[in-house]
Amino acid sequence: MAKIIHSMVRVVDLDKSLKFYKEALALDIAERLDFEGFSLVYLRNEENDMELELTWNEGTEESYTHGSGYGHLAVAVDDLEAEHEKLVGFGYEPAEIKEFFRDGQLLAKFFFVQDPDGYKIEFLQRHGRYQ
Repeated sequence: MAKIIHSMVRVVDLDKSLKFYKEALALDIAERLDFEGFSLVYLRNEENDMELELTWNEGTEESYTHGSGYGHLAVAVDDLEAEHEKLVGFGYEPAEIKEFFRDGQLLAKFFFVQDPDGYKIEFLQRHGRYQ
């Protein structure tokens, strides 16, 4: 059986991305590996055993393209409204909170925000399958 251990995104401004992921998701640096011309930074917090890998390539100044395949990362939170307010306070401009129903039952309550490189992150209220 395979275990998912990390997902990787490429970032243009590593410091800006580290600040975003610390403020928005409370992710800390688990390990940073600097090489000639690039860095790999693994982020996590105590609630996760899966990591987010930020890859920074020296000399990259233009935004990366996301193509048509990338969708989003998703995180579950205890208080969706408080997380939304926190992100607004940091100036990150999250989208409005929405509710998604199926057969008359609440399936999900959520909002999206984008990181400094335009990667979408979905914040979901802990509920049902989103724990």
